[in-house]
Amino acid sequence: MECQYTEMAKVFKALSDPKRVKIVDLLSCGEMCACVLLKCFEISQPTLAHDMKVLTEADIVVGRREGKNMYYSLNWEKLRKMGKCLQLMWMAPKCTEKGRAQKNAIDAKNAEGAENTPCC
Repeated sequence: MECQYTEMAKVFKALSDPKRVKIVDLLSCGEMCACVLLKCFEISQPTLAHDMKVLTEADIVVGRREGKNMYYSLNWEKLRKMGKCLQLMWMAPKCTEKGRAQKNAIDAKNAEGAENTPCC
């Protein structure tokens, strides 16, 4: 499995706001109307709209319009993929193939100039 660092960073950035983490937690229980989400916070509708835009652009939340209302739910496929990448990087006894290749390249470069350049 190839982990896309740029995609993961976008998700981390989207989740860097505690309010957005709470929105994701609420949506983990199922689809919710924006009007219901709004009642869970003491924020304005434009602020919620901004937060939902950040989450949808990170592709961890999907929205659908029904009449005047917007309904949001989690993009479980994206979250599962992200979870697998995190598991490979942090919890498994081995690193990702991409990470291993990058580390090997760095090690080889350091070995070439070991006499001249100390590590770190």
